[in-house]
Amino acid sequence: MRVIPLLRQKYRVFALVRNPSNFARLRSLSVVPVAGDLDDRTSLLRIAGLSNVVLHFAPPQNQGELDTRTRNLLSVLGQRSGPKRLIYLSTSGVYGDCRGAWINESHLLNPQTARARRRVDAEVQIRGWAIRNGVQASILRVPGIYAADRLPLERLRTGSPAIVSNEDSYTNHIHADDLARIVIMALRNGKPNRVYHACDASEMKMGDYFDIVADAYDLPRPARKSRAEVELSVSPTLWSFMNESRRLSNERMMQELKVSLRYTKVTDALTSKIR
Repeated sequence: MRVIPLLRQKYRVFALVRNPSNFARLRSLSVVPVAGDLDDRTSLLRIAGLSNVVLHFAPPQNQGELDTRTRNLLSVLGQRSGPKRLIYLSTSGVYGDCRGAWINESHLLNPQTARARRRVDAEVQIRGWAIRNGVQASILRVPGIYAADRLPLERLRTGSPAIVSNEDSYTNHIHADDLARIVIMALRNGKPNRVYHACDASEMKMGDYFDIVADAYDLPRPARKSRAEVELSVSPTLWSFMNESRRLSNERMMQELKVSLRYTKVTDALTSKIR
């Protein structure tokens, strides 16, 4: 929804929509809704040859080691005259735990959850398909997306703990508006079959992120506990995020895509009027 106004400046926009209740909202934004479901390949046949640019933002399904949604999409896009450009939003989770090291896009992939392995599968599918079909693909590896409606406020209100600083994991961030701008700049300047870290320049541990959000919204800072204690008190899914530590370099994105971030760091957003 945030990228639509930026696309409308140049493109006629179609949106693949699973739930018809969203049609009216999209039409109000001058977007043409197309009914279809990435879990149902037959329903996707109507988008074959429809567009010369595809933005693939959908996550994989919740089970398995392979991303069947991306398989369904690519099999249909390969029919008739396929697109010339494709942008895919992947995740920084493909690297697994890097023990806080700074990494660039050439770092070894080491997915440690089925969710991350599905993302690696999607990337491999897209890059192979793009080469075979002469499509210019850009893969954006995205860390934690935040905005006013994407902050850990409920987590803070319920008193979920954070990890003590000397045991804590580094985390990475991007504001939703900046991510929308990065997508547009990837369309303009992305190199063929290139991977980019779509992140800001923050260098912060997860507990410190929770602290600055708490301070900005006048909420209590979370209690700090040992890593072992926190693992016992949070869900396995949440722990899989908290347990991985890495620092993403955005140098390639800044230089090649020529991105100008509105929020260079999370603190920039939280000290202003975040949207």
